[in-house]
Amino acid sequence: MLNMPKISTVAGATLGVALMAGTAFAGPKMVFGPNDEGALQLDYKGQFQMTVRDTGSGENNDDSTMNFNFRRNRLALMGKYGDNMSLYVQTEYISDANVTPLAVADTNQGSEFQLLDAVMRFKINDAFRINVGKFKYNLSRENLEACEMPLTLDRSLFIRAPYTTTRDTGVAVWGNLFDDMFQYRVDAMEGRKAVSGVTAPASNFRYSARAHVTLLDPENDYGYKGTYLGKKKVATIGAAYQFEPEVAYGNTLARSDKKDYKAWTVDGFVEYPLEGVGTVTASAAYEKIDLDDAYLSSTAVDPMATGINGEKNGYYVKAGYMLPTMPLQFFVRYEKWRFAELNGVIDQKIDWYGGGFNYYLRGQNLKLTFEANSTGFNKGGGTGNTEDFMTYITQLQLIF
Repeated sequence: MLNMPKISTVAGATLGVALMAGTAFAGPKMVFGPNDEGALQLDYKGQFQMTVRDTGSGENNDDSTMNFNFRRNRLALMGKYGDNMSLYVQTEYISDANVTPLAVADTNQGSEFQLLDAVMRFKINDAFRINVGKFKYNLSRENLEACEMPLTLDRSLFIRAPYTTTRDTGVAVWGNLFDDMFQYRVDAMEGRKAVSGVTAPASNFRYSARAHVTLLDPENDYGYKGTYLGKKKVATIGAAYQFEPEVAYGNTLARSDKKDYKAWTVDGFVEYPLEGVGTVTASAAYEKIDLDDAYLSSTAVDPMATGINGEKNGYYVKAGYMLPTMPLQFFVRYEKWRFAELNGVIDQKIDWYGGGFNYYLRGQNLKLTFEANSTGFNKGGGTGNTEDFMTYITQLQLIF
């Protein structure tokens, strides 16, 4: 039998720094091995939402839509053995995700269970670390921010790279230099999944390079946070580039006109607590996704080269203010994006506005969030929704 006081003392001391899983480490822990070198912890992370949108339902799709849903419903296993090896494994169950970023689905989307993360981490020293498995790729800061620790309700709806999700599979090398002032990252990932020449012109790895400079308190983990709740003074500037050759055909029917994928981004983040005044937070980024004009083919366009995750460019700015005397944080956000092709409309532009608040009942472990946001389209027509709409979301987050 394991000695429970020993579990609490040893695992609590070792896991808090070494696991680097981006949560509050609230779950049960145990230790193992001849000299208790190993430790494991289990966490639950849930985000339960009530969503109201002023369109999308009814006979003409112009009646309001109401939905209860788990935005995220996850079990995470974190472990370490000694000082140089750790792992992070996370599953996710999603059901009935019928209210999409730009529309309401025609049919129930059902449920999905997936292995979201499965990454082995090796630390040679602070300047040289290796991640192997399935984890977040190194492009936008927004995607690298912890899903449970954003400033606004969630990350941008439009920031995702093409031909993959928020995660990819591969190898990353990263580290911190100059007393954690500078961080570098390089990775080789799967990118577009290996398919035959009927679908894609080649099967190549996707390569990324990212770096940031932190001028005040360091951001020295693999992931970022959207807010540190006034516990750190942070000023970080970052940039990244990503490339995958011959990712798509310009003409899939003729299997001709090979297209490369290129992306780049720059971003900045500042958070500063002011005694007696409160904590101010500001963040912004620009991102460009280039698929070599694959959407312009007159026939047989690769459908994955278009749409919300296809060729695009845009930016977001967001800001927050947390009161000095109570755990209440207000936030606002603005985004502007240009899509090469979106729902049959060429050169579609979207303006997105949002604002709301976070009320921290037990830090990020128990948090209530409300956000109201507006989505506006520059052009009408096409094959999907192009009517402006409002969405109101109330979310309860629990990490346990």
